[in-house]
Amino acid sequence: MKTLILSLLFLSSFLSYPQQFQDDVSEAEATAATGWFGKPVNLNTGNYDLKYHRLEFTVNPSQAFITGKVTSYFEAKENMNTITFELVDNMTVSQVTQRGTPLSFTQNNDDEVVITLPQIQAQGVLDSLSVSYSGNPVSSGFGSFETDTHNGDPVMWTLSEPFGAKAWWPCKQDLNDKIDMIDVYITTPRFNPSNEEYIAVANGLEMGQTINGNNKTTHYRHQYPIPAYLIAIAVTNYTVYSHTVDNNGNPFEIVNYIYPEDLSYAQSRTPVTVDIMNLFTNLFEPYPYANEKYGHAQFGWGGGMEHTTVSFMGSLGRGLIAHELAHQWFGDKVTCGSWQDIWLNEGFATYLSGLVVEDFDGASDFRSWRQDKIASITDYPDGSVYVPAQDTTSVNRIFSSRLSYNKGSMVLHMLRKKLGDAVFFQGLKNYLADPALSYGYAKTPDLIRNMEVAAGGEDLSEFFNDWIYGEGYPRYTITWNQAGGQSNINVEISQTQSHPSVSFFEAPVPLRIIGTQGETLDIVLDNTQNNQFFQPIVGFTVQSVQFDPDYHLISRNNNVVLGTESFALDQQFVLYPNPTSGMINLVKPAAINVEEINIYNALGQLLFAEKFSERIDISKFSNGILFFQIETSEGTINKTVVKE
Repeated sequence: MKTLILSLLFLSSFLSYPQQFQDDVSEAEATAATGWFGKPVNLNTGNYDLKYHRLEFTVNPSQAFITGKVTSYFEAKENMNTITFELVDNMTVSQVTQRGTPLSFTQNNDDEVVITLPQIQAQGVLDSLSVSYSGNPVSSGFGSFETDTHNGDPVMWTLSEPFGAKAWWPCKQDLNDKIDMIDVYITTPRFNPSNEEYIAVANGLEMGQTINGNNKTTHYRHQYPIPAYLIAIAVTNYTVYSHTVDNNGNPFEIVNYIYPEDLSYAQSRTPVTVDIMNLFTNLFEPYPYANEKYGHAQFGWGGGMEHTTVSFMGSLGRGLIAHELAHQWFGDKVTCGSWQDIWLNEGFATYLSGLVVEDFDGASDFRSWRQDKIASITDYPDGSVYVPAQDTTSVNRIFSSRLSYNKGSMVLHMLRKKLGDAVFFQGLKNYLADPALSYGYAKTPDLIRNMEVAAGGEDLSEFFNDWIYGEGYPRYTITWNQAGGQSNINVEISQTQSHPSVSFFEAPVPLRIIGTQGETLDIVLDNTQNNQFFQPIVGFTVQSVQFDPDYHLISRNNNVVLGTESFALDQQFVLYPNPTSGMINLVKPAAINVEEINIYNALGQLLFAEKFSERIDISKFSNGILFFQIETSEGTINKTVVKE
């Protein structure tokens, strides 16, 4: 009865997939992980480096059973006389052999297969062995290893994120090793009960099919490093069709494996994948697996899973297509190096789906996308993007839609606004191409390092400490007035924080200035301390001020207040003449002490730093806007002067 209900729910979601897909994605991924957390890193698998797997699986989609033989080539990282693979203890290992010779082994209650080697394998030596096994895999949620039906036809699929691989094959599944290359052989009945041909799907390029009586073996080869949790297979009576990506004259195929009853719907939805592929290629780098394929394989729940070269799809909405394709760069080529860093997978994939909205639909829809993300993020006052170590046993925390997906994506957008498009996208290109990370694992400091290099050595630690490692978000009060003319507006920015882990969120604060005659001016003020004063040049009579009208900044419950003349300490400071080409005069209240005056250019470069002086010569500075930062006994005053 449960299977029937799930199938009906799935069919409904596939035929009418909503645009608001994000919560479904994270919830489905979290559900798939249920039952496999609470396990520490397995220190017993850390003494060898996997080089190759030959994975031979025999399955029948109408039966929840697998027979397999896994041949592993591994290099010893230290002298070793045993090797450990992970496999749930209800699976039965029948034999372990090395070059035809049986080896002794044990299975234990810690889901381990511990194999005794015939002699000590010295550090740096490459060797191999084969494990033969069978059993009914234990599934978690909708994942690991599932058999079901669609339209009455049997289907089976796997989904191993994060710790489900050991449910159906002996593996090493910690995020510390990638298998350099795999061959996958899937043996199935040739036909289903309706005499329709079974089609088998796996990572990589299909190398061929072999018919042996009533059975068929399909061979796939994937020649790029891959973690255990991204290896997957699926089998049913798929209908197969392709789209071609030009790839600058080196074409490859997007192969779609679709249930026959959904073919018409799918054919109307999947062509956009080519356009999204081209967008991501232009923004970042060519598709990382162009020598093989990309594809979609339909399976039995409403989310998606980014298996390398073939995403398993519960529906074909554009947002989900974009999200799973984005993972091929961020998550598959460069994979989070711990579940604490899951935002490097999910925050990126979420933001890239937003970039599709920006490019395909325009600024207004992208603004709405950001507004929705901020609303989700600020539903609660706490929570960091980075998953604390004590929470890595919580499925819901790791796959938190609010934090790992939405806040992670908006922090990337804020970083983009902080650095500018050229630096931001160059930093991500560097991150993907970094020899230490490419086709390997990354942690948050690796991203920071690459972004800082792209930014010319700018220190981004404060930004990441606040927005990735810290919890919560800021609330702003913007107090403003305009007195004594139309050249400037006086602005004070005050901030409170929703969580005590962050004492102050340093951030560029966007404001929109509206004039009495309909004039509009967008400005961004670099807010580095609380109760900070600014005096931006406006040039018209101001009617109102709007806070972050385009939703570029994570914040909530902000206020814009029209102040009185008494609110602005900076009004008591006068710089004249303005504009000027030479000497500038500074007039201040006698009761207020000035400790230091700093002058910056529009690039943020410090040009002048001295104690108080009533006259300052600015003739030696280049023409343009100069920013005066006046440190006083009552606070910091910011003034703007135009050098002619």
